[in-house]
Amino acid sequence: MEGLLRPASPVAHPSGRDLFVSRQAVLDWLVAYATLIEQNKDVLTELDAAIGDADHGYTLNRGWQAVLSRLGASEHKDIGGLLKLAGMTLVSTVGGASGPLYGTLFICMGTSAGCKLELTLADWAAVLEAGTNGVVARGRASLGDKTMVDTLAAATQALNASTAAGAPLPAALRHSAEAARQGMLNTIPLPARRARASYLSQRGIGHQDPGATSSYLLLKAAADTWA
Repeated sequence: MEGLLRPASPVAHPSGRDLFVSRQAVLDWLVAYATLIEQNKDVLTELDAAIGDADHGYTLNRGWQAVLSRLGASEHKDIGGLLKLAGMTLVSTVGGASGPLYGTLFICMGTSAGCKLELTLADWAAVLEAGTNGVVARGRASLGDKTMVDTLAAATQALNASTAAGAPLPAALRHSAEAARQGMLNTIPLPARRARASYLSQRGIGHQDPGATSSYLLLKAAADTWA
């Protein structure tokens, strides 16, 4: 893990407004997210115990430790390659629904990023939207179904609004993370309609969705790392 952490970060153009995210900053984000998953694996698993298999935190942490190992040996020069590598690793190492869904998220983000070596705010908004759309298609979930889509869709909408308003990158990232957090909290009063949690239906009311929570950590890591 230490080999991935370097003092590189988002780079600012002279105007101070047109900030962009470098390839190294994307690596830093992935490491930061893996760290948050490791730190919160017990919490995520406890949330999953209420409405699922009681393994979300542990299996996701196992997958991200594998991602870190492969990123350390990766020769990918572009951001798209890094994101696709993360996605394919998650598909092959994380069981249940989380592996295919998070794998799809990162593979679709990587496809959108392509061969870019840096991402503007508009690029990042497009990348996240592509990943969110991939998760929607793969999981057949919609906003309000008490899934990770509730978090990702809220964050994507906030990013698109920030982009349209011409907001600087740090402010847009904060707005996105705040929207993601609200999307996560919005799952608490909802009945579960997808995956294993849907079997419990009304029993899911009052419980925060674990996938929405781990997705919030993804956006929080981006805001904290790139700010």
